[in-house]
Amino acid sequence: MGQPLKPIPDTSIFDLRLSRRGRRLNKMCEALCSPAEREAFKRDEEAFMTRFSLTEDEKKLIRTRDFKGLIEAGMNIYAMLKIGSATGNSLYKMGAQMRGESYEEFLKTRNISGAV
Repeated sequence: MGQPLKPIPDTSIFDLRLSRRGRRLNKMCEALCSPAEREAFKRDEEAFMTRFSLTEDEKKLIRTRDFKGLIEAGMNIYAMLKIGSATGNSLYKMGAQMRGESYEEFLKTRNISGAV
């Protein structure tokens, strides 16, 4: 067996414990791969979240688009891209929010011009 993972400041390590905690959130986001499911989410977020048995705390994270909170709740970053896409939040917009920066401030730290 390998050595335990060492914490990295200001990061979350997506391990089995976190994966189990975020199972409902990740299953919901996996469904968003389907255009019909994305439309169902956009039409009625509350009903969509209820279908996946999200807790009230998990629902609040989705409602408020708290991307840092979603990561801490066990959401996989790849699954989070699905919710970002369905809600009009690009990876860079999510990154800015997670760092507590404006989108413009965040873009200044990127090497890609014209990113959306």
